[in-house]
Amino acid sequence: MEEAEKGEILEWNAKPSSMEEAEIFERNTKPRLDDHPQATTAGATSLFNVDLILEILSCLPARSVHRFKCVSVLWRDLIADPANHKKLPQTLAGFLYTSFCSNGYRHHFAGFSGGTASFDPSLPYLYPNKDEGITQVDACNGLLLYRRYNSSRHDYHFVVCNPATGRWVEVPPQPQKPEPMNRLNHTAGLAFDPAVSSHFYVLCFERTFPKTLIAGVNIYSSRTGAWIHRDSGIVEKATLFRSKCVFVGGMLYIMGNVVDTNGEYVLVGVDMEGKVWKTICVPYGSKFGTIGLSQGCLHYAIASVNNNNEILVSEIALWCLKDWDSKQWVLKHTASINTLMSMTGEMYRVVEIHPDCDTIFLAQCGGDTLMSYDMWHQKVGCIINLERNSAHKFLPYVPLFSEPLADAEG
Repeated sequence: MEEAEKGEILEWNAKPSSMEEAEIFERNTKPRLDDHPQATTAGATSLFNVDLILEILSCLPARSVHRFKCVSVLWRDLIADPANHKKLPQTLAGFLYTSFCSNGYRHHFAGFSGGTASFDPSLPYLYPNKDEGITQVDACNGLLLYRRYNSSRHDYHFVVCNPATGRWVEVPPQPQKPEPMNRLNHTAGLAFDPAVSSHFYVLCFERTFPKTLIAGVNIYSSRTGAWIHRDSGIVEKATLFRSKCVFVGGMLYIMGNVVDTNGEYVLVGVDMEGKVWKTICVPYGSKFGTIGLSQGCLHYAIASVNNNNEILVSEIALWCLKDWDSKQWVLKHTASINTLMSMTGEMYRVVEIHPDCDTIFLAQCGGDTLMSYDMWHQKVGCIINLERNSAHKFLPYVPLFSEPLADAEG
């Protein structure tokens, strides 16, 4: 299983890396009647097997659970049964994204292997009034962050929801501050770790105007039900991008740009109390990539494309930050996608990183295709056709069935 643990593309029909290993696992976990004389009927034995198998599977990583669908028909049905989802860990199901049409923005779900969402991607219960709408902001461990706006009043506020359960929480408005007037809300992120707590945080960064430097952050805690404000604690003069946020190790990270170092790209991180701030230089400091949480560590992926004498040269690099204190990135994989680009005649950009393995997702520049690329095996996986005129911002969705939202509506 070593090779699979290093990184493999996950598909619903993926086979175990070793069928012999899977058969041994099934044989060793199946109870024998000699060991349980009280289970004398076939029905009791079957029920005992099901309970034991579910208990074992609930302790495994999500990628192993889906790989073990191939052990037997019984295991396949147990893992695929929606009634067991609350007991089993979940992996990445797909992405939420939007497209633009004459009537405004429409919300969609892009699932793997043709899978569809178990909920309405437009989440109509978040905006019951015709004058309201929602825009995507962030996703974190099964929870989604949206801005709900009112076109008639020209105001907005944040909403956090769990599509798997249909429950949602309306975040109270941020406190109005008369001074300083040169600060504007720039971008927001969601911080949530169900392994630590059922409570979540919403962080809204502020920037100065017109210089767009990081000024501070407003932090909402579902535990306290209130906002707090903290001024920026970083020494460097840095701007922020409207990019995705990543929550890991109690810190929320977002891409930034240091003004005094010829535009060097960095990660800007802040803790949930707004007291600890840090900056981390990223590989290829002069080039912009994407960040993601994968296998418990912060990852950085970048596609470097050059056009030299009409010859397209493209390399994708995947880096991992394992040591927070040293801030040293480890290069995990590089891969060339010349063949792919020569076949399609299109260029791609990295938009997401799989949370369970070394697989990245690339969106077609100017097109309507999203594809997965297994960096470990250097193979193209699923290719997903998107709606036309899609906005290439994708919220990764991992179903969360076990955690309620405190004081949730719905």
